[in-house]
Amino acid sequence: MIVLSLFDGFVNTLTEVAIALAPLFVIVLFFQRFVLHLPGRKFAHILIGFVFTFFGIALFLQGVYQGFIPIGQQIGITLGELSYNWILIPIGFILGFTAILAEPTVHVMIDQVDNVTSGSIPGPVILYCIAIGVAVSVALAMARIIYGIPLAYILIPGYILAFFLMRYTSEQFISISFDSGVVATGPMTVSFIMALAIGVATAIEGRDPVLEGFGMISLVFLAPILTILALGVIFRKLSQFDDDENAET
Repeated sequence: MIVLSLFDGFVNTLTEVAIALAPLFVIVLFFQRFVLHLPGRKFAHILIGFVFTFFGIALFLQGVYQGFIPIGQQIGITLGELSYNWILIPIGFILGFTAILAEPTVHVMIDQVDNVTSGSIPGPVILYCIAIGVAVSVALAMARIIYGIPLAYILIPGYILAFFLMRYTSEQFISISFDSGVVATGPMTVSFIMALAIGVATAIEGRDPVLEGFGMISLVFLAPILTILALGVIFRKLSQFDDDENAET
């Protein structure tokens, strides 16, 4: 019975995923018919991949609805009710770091970066920079909820710093940084960390769960931009140092 209860609402989840994937599937069929003309065996593999993707996303979302969101909110409510709820700040840091390590969209992006740059920008370095940025942002989000810090006090200086750092890094790192912000707000982070923030805001008197919970995602988006831009500045300085050494020799 417990196993069956996990699939409550699964039909609705299947419908949502089907609606989401249908336009992409139609586009693939269109290109196969009029442009690509892939061999039947290869196109069959693509169709099988779509089937795996469909059920994979559906099962993942069902797990999010039945597991991540409820437990995230419950943890947030329980910790938010503590007299020493400041402990949410270090806990938020740890959860933010570990959530990114498990974020599938982040791993897809760093693999692409590693391949496109032929390893000159190592994927693991990008991964840990994003993880550290998100960890700090979640810790800040917890502090903001606990102490009632206005979101603008963090976001405005953060974006000013981002535009400043853009002047001292390469276009390559600028592109990677903003894409890092997008992939960091993937299903793992949004489902669990946002649920945690909503739970905390629910437990603390005078906090609006909608404002506090959804405001956290904007911090998660900003943090990897700053850490990857800072990494770009470091790479640029190291490159200039190597050029100076080569010129001297």
